Amino acid sequence: MDTSPTHRPDPAALATTVASLQPRAKAELAELVAFKSVADEAQFPKSECEAAAAWVAGALRTEGFEDVALLDTPDGTQSVYGILPGPAGAPTVLLYAHYDVQPPLDEAAWISPPFELTERDGRWYGRGAADCKGGFIMHLTALRALKEHGGIPVTVKMIVEGSEEQGTGGLERYAEAHPELLTADTIVIGDAGNFRLGLPTVTATLRGMTLVRVQVDTLEGNLHSGMFGGAAPDALAALIRILDSLRAQDGSTTVDGLEADGVWEGLQYPEEDFRKDAKVLDGVSLIGSGTVADRLWARPAVTVLGIDCPPVVGATPSVHAGARALISLRVPPGMDAAEATKLLTAHLESAAPWDARVSVERVGQGQPFQADTESPAYASMAEAMQVAYPGEEMQTAGMGGSIPLCNTLASLYPETEILLIGLSEPEAQIHAVNESVSPEELERLSLTEALFLVNYARSKA
Repeated sequence: MDTSPTHRPDPAALATTVASLQPRAKAELAELVAFKSVADEAQFPKSECEAAAAWVAGALRTEGFEDVALLDTPDGTQSVYGILPGPAGAPTVLLYAHYDVQPPLDEAAWISPPFELTERDGRWYGRGAADCKGGFIMHLTALRALKEHGGIPVTVKMIVEGSEEQGTGGLERYAEAHPELLTADTIVIGDAGNFRLGLPTVTATLRGMTLVRVQVDTLEGNLHSGMFGGAAPDALAALIRILDSLRAQDGSTTVDGLEADGVWEGLQYPEEDFRKDAKVLDGVSLIGSGTVADRLWARPAVTVLGIDCPPVVGATPSVHAGARALISLRVPPGMDAAEATKLLTAHLESAAPWDARVSVERVGQGQPFQADTESPAYASMAEAMQVAYPGEEMQTAGMGGSIPLCNTLASLYPETEILLIGLSEPEAQIHAVNESVSPEELERLSLTEALFLVNYARSKA
């Protein structure tokens, strides 16, 4: 068997093998989706994440990975690591995915159970199917296909994170404390996605994120709204005013001191396509100004993620003593997330009406990321995508979401090339109810990754 970096398997034969591996990929994805691995003990038992981590570690051992370890990260979660040695002198490629998932939100709104992989209308539905348990299965499928065609021509390191969705930075801090662990010549982050189903895309930029919890207090306790309403300061009303101050009339983000006029020069996102992808209701306007690409990839965006206040059912006629909210602020490349956090905190504190008491707690923070798309690894990826997606050229796009680890890796290894691909195209509806993955995308991207590893090894030989 030829395992030299210059060996080039026949692309058609490799594609046939990847296709033959899809039933196994589906079966394993079903097993992995079944774990309710939300990295928040307030919502799901920690044992669900631990079981998912153990499953990932077992899968790596089955594939021959060495030094497989469950890394206890500072945020109390586990990341899974392993290394698969390649030919002597071959480059090292780090493959990344995460096994933790977003909570299912309203389980009653799911057409099929969120933690049960279900095939429907040509897609596989389940929480984490695309983001990002499917990304791990994509990595495994690519490696398995290469093993049947001369072997894997690079040394592979695999890191599968356990708290990416929570933004608590466990793996980031671990990597900073153990910088030798994740060293590689190039890194493939399997947590992005094609701009459009069937359009091969690498993600060149990511917005960073800051996550804060704001608490507003005005009274020692709730009061009868008939006896005290009209004079007693209502904490919930104060919070509403504070949150409203974060947006201009057109919906643009307005945080005092934070620039919001960036322009995206690359691939554009037609408004009609965005409305369809986002499922915007007829007659409802989009928010913000500039192009859709400007708003998604080049400008900050604030989102109120949740508010603690009494639900409508069971509400009493009370003036509220306290209320709180969880707020996300996405920041584009060129902005410092730490500075954005300071500006957001100052804005929230200064916007409080009636001298209400406001406290702001930082929950999570990650820096934005911008890749060097002129690096040799991008040429290898472009060649791979052209084969896996006949008739299509590789596109580069931004992504409004955040993968905080990317910036940490770029800082730790400034000479390392970083590419972002994955299964989270618009129809996947990640983070929403009825998340799904396209099995065709899983197949094509598994082939893409296998071809990339071959191309990259040859480019370094």
